[in-house]
Amino acid sequence: MLVKSITALSQAHNGALTAPYRAMLRTRRFRSAPYNAPATGHEVVPVTTADGARLRVHSYGPADGEPIVLIHGWSCCIEYWHPQINAFADRYRVICYDQRGHGESTLGSSRLGDHTLADDLAAVLDATLSPGQKALLVGHSMGGITLQAWAARHPAQVARRARAVVLANTTSGNIRYDTDLLPLLNKPLTLAKQPITLLGSPVRLPMFVAESILTSPVPLPGGWAAREVLKERIMARGATSEQADFALSIVRSCRPLARGRHAAMLADMDLGAAAAHLSVPTTIIAGQYDRLLPERMSRHIADTMREAGHRPDYQVWPTGHLGNLEATDRFNAELGSVLDRTDPRSAAAG
Repeated sequence: MLVKSITALSQAHNGALTAPYRAMLRTRRFRSAPYNAPATGHEVVPVTTADGARLRVHSYGPADGEPIVLIHGWSCCIEYWHPQINAFADRYRVICYDQRGHGESTLGSSRLGDHTLADDLAAVLDATLSPGQKALLVGHSMGGITLQAWAARHPAQVARRARAVVLANTTSGNIRYDTDLLPLLNKPLTLAKQPITLLGSPVRLPMFVAESILTSPVPLPGGWAAREVLKERIMARGATSEQADFALSIVRSCRPLARGRHAAMLADMDLGAAAAHLSVPTTIIAGQYDRLLPERMSRHIADTMREAGHRPDYQVWPTGHLGNLEATDRFNAELGSVLDRTDPRSAAAG
């Protein structure tokens, strides 16, 4: 009954979420140029995984540019990285892909897990990087989980493929019990500025209800109310309506089945000390107001790396979960700084 009610409500807001409609959501035009599709074209790189998943892979910028590989998070897609593609594709080769089931990539036949995240990234790197070429690898949220899983499953590739790594708003696991997003309503509901109570207590959303909403394969609603919920729960105070509209369009463009299956997989994932295999220069960026993957989860990754003898650059920013959108200029500047510090030409000259 709960799922049927959610489905009916979502369909009332969404209509039929056909492939063209989802594509429209991914490519909406916004007032601010960074959120719009790059003016220059892109190369399509065909990648099919061993289990038959067809991955959409795009390469922007000069073919001989130093490569940056951007790995998106749960419910997102290539277009989520528009603010970074627009900032770097004039001089770097920016490579992005839709994780399986997301965007225009298919799910394939394998059961979802850390092995599919890791092997898909390995397949993309094999298809886009020439022998001996290293890239700056940037992962947001599930993209950061992907990078850790890849490092643990393919440790020999880390030094061979990665110039440096940036992990943004991510975790190594235990999302079900460590997230502050659930229950979704952690403060009283209000109506006409008065709290709504039930049997004398504030109304809260039970854990099983919240998880059912996140993992159920039903469309997400759009509109003003959905945007405000996203701003309140996912982003930090100060996030703009345009930033929230952009993020909401990206998330709503994800196929409900893929979103639900990945949410269920991520809730129980535990990568343990996978980050110990990140032996290259690594920057970890956490959000001070990130409720989905709170700062303490990123701190655990940094501690794991230090225990393995590595020295990650650990930073906490005054953002929510979408650091590359909420603090675009700072995020891009940090990527530029990492690129400068790890420039192979500078190392050769020195």
